[in-house]
Amino acid sequence: MNKAELIEKISKETNMTKAQTERMLDCTIDVIKKSVKRGDEVKLVGFGTFTKAKRKARTGRNPQTGKAIKIPAAWHPKFRPGTEFKQMLR
Repeated sequence: MNKAELIEKISKETNMTKAQTERMLDCTIDVIKKSVKRGDEVKLVGFGTFTKAKRKARTGRNPQTGKAIKIPAAWHPKFRPGTEFKQMLR
């Protein structure tokens, strides 16, 4: 499912226009991104938790040359699915 299909399904369920639904979805995603960037956790009970995690520096290999390269530490987004969501998928 892509974003357009998601917007269409939500607009049908909520009886909102597609434009209203798209603005709401864009705003929701933007708020989640900004909160996680600040280091806050975004917990959606029954769905999951979005967090910011630190990836350690490590040594990798260039696949073309085989030469070792150093990959610096970096922040990355992390999602942990909630129990209800995991049980639904089983």
